[in-house]
Amino acid sequence: MKYLFAAVMLASAVVGFSEAASAAGGCGPGWYRGAYGGCRPMRGAVVVRPGPIVVAPAPVVVVPRARVCPYGFRWYAGRCRPF
Repeated sequence: MKYLFAAVMLASAVVGFSEAASAAGGCGPGWYRGAYGGCRPMRGAVVVRPGPIVVAPAPVVVVPRARVCPYGFRWYAGRCRPF
């Protein structure tokens, strides 16, 4: 009985591994399954050329000058006003 069980296990393993060989979905070597289930040919090697290098200029930071009012005045409502 254990020989029969071992033979069944060996046969199921062989059948299981033979299904993995048809990973292309049954289309054959050099072909693959497309989006709608049809067989599509695989293209050649894809070559990606590097694009041009673009260097952006440094950002310009504008800092407003500090308002300096004379002695005895303060900045209020957009201009220097006395205390």
